Amino acid sequence: MAHKNLYRKRSDAKIAGVCSGLADYLDVDPTVVRIVFLLLLLTGSIGFWIYLVIWIVAPWDYKM
Repeated sequence: MAHKNLYRKRSDAKIAGVCSGLADYLDVDPTVVRIVFLLLLLTGSIGFWIYLVIWIVAPWDYKM
């Protein structure tokens, strides 16, 4: 099994590249991850804080 790292993607970034990077890491469509984060944000749960932490911790990818 190949080792994968979590990166924020510049190529598909809407705000900070968090959702597209997380989608790439999980092998799912970025739209699904964006909808999940939106639902978490609208329900007042921890979605904003998870997004913020990933934004701060995850580096940009090296591919442009």
